[in-house]
Amino acid sequence: MVDIISLVLIAVVVLIVIGIVAVMIGIYNRFFSLKNSADATVGQVKVAMKKRLDMIEQLLGAVKSYAAFEKDTLTGVTAMRARIGSAGPGDLNELERESRSVLGRLIAVAENYPNLKTSQTVQDLMGAVKGIEDEIARHRYTYNNIAQQYNTMTDTIPSNLVASVMGFKKLEYLEFGEDIERVPTIAF
Repeated sequence: MVDIISLVLIAVVVLIVIGIVAVMIGIYNRFFSLKNSADATVGQVKVAMKKRLDMIEQLLGAVKSYAAFEKDTLTGVTAMRARIGSAGPGDLNELERESRSVLGRLIAVAENYPNLKTSQTVQDLMGAVKGIEDEIARHRYTYNNIAQQYNTMTDTIPSNLVASVMGFKKLEYLEFGEDIERVPTIAF
């Protein structure tokens, strides 16, 4: 009789351990699912930012024919494009600020030249830039939602136990700053 009770207790303990291990594996897999989603979304932000810089380069070409514009600006845009590939979320925040600054200066130059403001090429490029701005905002929103879920898991029980054992750190948010969250005014 004692042997049957012992076997039942051992079986119950084994089932509980298997259940706990299964839950921990599920939590671990969820962390990696969110991490991979975050990485993919950062990649989409990088692609969109490269597209924006391509549009800025094209705008520079259009503006250059109407006004003497800084050659350093084109060099800066090229350097920003090169940095996007290896940029993390914190670096993307800085690149966002820099590219918005260049775009703002371009818009200011365009507004000073009436012929430039009415150029169909410039208008088309400005429309494309606005579309890319919207795309960046959507990807940033998606990334920040994923980061919030991941970070919540690192703070709540029982997933925080897995996070601490595995050394998972919180994800950094894409915070482009209040002064540049506004889409630049692109209207002629």
